[in-house]
Amino acid sequence: MTMVKVRFTSSFHAAFGGTEALTIEASTLRELMRILLDTYPRLQKHLEGGIALAINGQIYRDNLDVVIPEGAEVFMMPRIQGG
Repeated sequence: MTMVKVRFTSSFHAAFGGTEALTIEASTLRELMRILLDTYPRLQKHLEGGIALAINGQIYRDNLDVVIPEGAEVFMMPRIQGG
């Protein structure tokens, strides 16, 4: 398992109890999201609107099987809709 620093836009602060960052132990984005949803069920409403995850600045929208490198920072943001 990898210790991951998770940061997010202010729109997620209420879902995470008002905190601005978390440290979570997870190996992949999928595992990270499972842990976050189990711990913070209010996050579910944000997932329904769509989110994007970035590892050290590189955005991953649909591939949750990406391995998170040791010491990485994951940033969570609402998915930007566009056409």
